[in-house]
Amino acid sequence: MRIRLYLDENAMDSGLVQALRNQGIDVTTVQDAQRRGESDEQQLAYATEQGRVIYSYNVKDFMVLHGKFLEQGRSHAGIVLAHERDYGIGEQARRLLRIIDVLSAEEMRDQLVYLSSWG
Repeated sequence: MRIRLYLDENAMDSGLVQALRNQGIDVTTVQDAQRRGESDEQQLAYATEQGRVIYSYNVKDFMVLHGKFLEQGRSHAGIVLAHERDYGIGEQARRLLRIIDVLSAEEMRDQLVYLSSWG
């Protein structure tokens, strides 16, 4: 199964969303899901319920959540993290597309990957 994305509040740039959708990627955002203002843990839980890999710039918090989920025996659909100022929209889209082309949704389960590793 192909990776489907869920972009959190700080990563849901409309240009990025459109670039991904133009490439046929199934992507939704916190705004689309009407979940603005919810905690990172709630966002990760929601993404998992929906079978979506979450993409965020919130590196520190999602690193902690990844460990917390695994320690508690909870599963998540996957996390992709990037530092906000490192990449423009085109580069983010290119790297996300590479992840989606290489990894399946099953392979992303319980994984935390950094966009920087997909250059």
